[in-house]
Amino acid sequence: MLLVRLDPVPPNYQDSRWSWFQNCLGALDGTYVPVNPPTADKPRYRSRKCEIATNVLGVCTRDLKFVFILSGWERSAIDFRILQNVIERLDGLIVPHGMFHILS
Repeated sequence: MLLVRLDPVPPNYQDSRWSWFQNCLGALDGTYVPVNPPTADKPRYRSRKCEIATNVLGVCTRDLKFVFILSGWERSAIDFRILQNVIERLDGLIVPHGMFHILS
Protein backbone atom coordinates (compact mmCIF):
# COMPACT_ATOMS: atom_id res chain seq x y z
CA MET A 1 0.00 0.00 0.00
CA LEU A 2 1.28 3.49 -0.81
CA LEU A 3 1.97 5.58 2.26
CA VAL A 4 1.02 8.94 0.74
CA ARG A 5 -1.03 10.29 -2.15
CA LEU A 6 1.23 10.94 -5.11
CA ASP A 7 0.89 13.91 -7.43
CA PRO A 8 1.96 13.45 -11.06
CA VAL A 9 4.73 15.57 -12.54
CA PRO A 10 2.93 18.61 -14.01
CA PRO A 11 3.51 19.87 -17.57
CA ASN A 12 6.47 22.27 -17.87
CA TYR A 13 7.91 21.17 -14.51
CA GLN A 14 10.91 23.38 -13.65
CA ASP A 15 13.27 20.70 -12.28
CA SER A 16 15.21 19.43 -15.32
CA ARG A 17 15.65 15.98 -13.74
CA TRP A 18 11.87 15.40 -13.78
CA SER A 19 10.69 17.59 -16.69
CA TRP A 20 10.91 14.59 -19.07
CA PHE A 21 8.49 12.57 -16.94
CA GLN A 22 5.20 14.44 -17.35
CA ASN A 23 2.38 12.63 -15.45
CA CYS A 24 4.88 10.33 -13.72
CA LEU A 25 3.98 9.58 -10.09
CA GLY A 26 7.45 8.63 -8.91
CA ALA A 27 10.24 6.15 -9.54
CA LEU A 28 10.70 2.53 -8.61
CA ASP A 29 13.72 0.29 -8.69
CA GLY A 30 15.11 -2.81 -7.07
CA THR A 31 18.38 -3.33 -5.29
CA TYR A 32 20.21 -5.91 -3.23
CA VAL A 33 20.70 -5.35 0.48
CA PRO A 34 23.30 -7.51 2.26
CA VAL A 35 21.77 -9.72 4.98
CA ASN A 36 23.08 -12.16 7.55
CA PRO A 37 20.53 -14.99 7.79
CA PRO A 38 21.05 -18.16 9.83
CA THR A 39 23.57 -20.54 8.24
CA ALA A 40 20.84 -22.98 7.18
CA ASP A 41 19.05 -20.21 5.20
CA LYS A 42 22.10 -18.73 3.46
CA PRO A 43 21.75 -20.78 0.23
CA ARG A 44 18.27 -19.27 -0.33
CA TYR A 45 19.70 -15.73 -0.16
CA ARG A 46 22.81 -16.29 -2.31
CA SER A 47 22.76 -14.03 -5.39
CA ARG A 48 24.16 -14.96 -8.80
CA LYS A 49 27.36 -13.18 -7.73
CA CYS A 50 27.55 -15.42 -4.64
CA GLU A 51 26.68 -12.57 -2.26
CA ILE A 52 24.24 -13.15 0.60
CA ALA A 53 21.53 -10.53 0.03
CA THR A 54 17.82 -9.90 -0.16
CA ASN A 55 16.09 -8.23 -3.09
CA VAL A 56 14.32 -4.96 -2.18
CA LEU A 57 11.87 -2.97 -4.32
CA GLY A 58 11.47 0.71 -3.46
CA VAL A 59 9.22 3.48 -4.77
CA CYS A 60 10.07 7.13 -4.15
CA THR A 61 8.60 10.55 -4.90
CA ARG A 62 10.24 13.41 -6.78
CA ASP A 63 11.67 14.71 -3.51
CA LEU A 64 13.29 11.27 -2.91
CA LYS A 65 11.03 10.17 -0.06
CA PHE A 66 10.25 6.46 0.02
CA VAL A 67 6.52 5.74 -0.16
CA PHE A 68 6.65 1.98 -0.68
CA ILE A 69 9.18 -0.74 0.16
CA LEU A 70 8.96 -4.49 -0.32
CA SER A 71 11.80 -6.65 0.95
CA GLY A 72 12.38 -10.34 1.44
CA TRP A 73 12.75 -11.72 -2.06
CA GLU A 74 15.45 -14.35 -2.14
CA ARG A 75 18.27 -14.86 -4.61
CA SER A 76 18.31 -13.10 -7.95
CA ALA A 77 14.59 -12.81 -8.65
CA ILE A 78 14.03 -10.83 -11.82
CA ASP A 79 12.57 -7.34 -11.46
CA PHE A 80 9.40 -8.13 -13.42
CA ARG A 81 8.55 -11.11 -11.17
CA ILE A 82 8.86 -8.93 -8.06
CA LEU A 83 6.86 -6.09 -9.65
CA GLN A 84 4.13 -8.49 -10.78
CA ASN A 85 3.92 -9.93 -7.25
CA VAL A 86 3.73 -6.54 -5.56
CA ILE A 87 0.91 -5.39 -7.86
CA GLU A 88 -1.07 -8.62 -7.29
CA ARG A 89 -0.86 -8.49 -3.46
CA LEU A 90 -3.93 -7.31 -1.54
CA ASP A 91 -1.69 -4.94 0.45
CA GLY A 92 0.58 -4.24 -2.52
CA LEU A 93 1.38 -1.31 -4.74
CA ILE A 94 -1.72 0.15 -6.38
CA VAL A 95 -0.95 1.92 -9.63
CA PRO A 96 -3.77 4.05 -11.08
CA HIS A 97 -5.01 2.70 -14.41
CA GLY A 98 -3.11 4.18 -17.34
CA MET A 99 -0.35 5.58 -15.12
CA PHE A 100 2.16 2.73 -15.46
CA HIS A 101 4.89 3.01 -18.09
CA ILE A 102 8.09 0.96 -18.26
CA LEU A 103 11.21 2.84 -19.35
CA SER A 104 14.24 0.88 -20.41
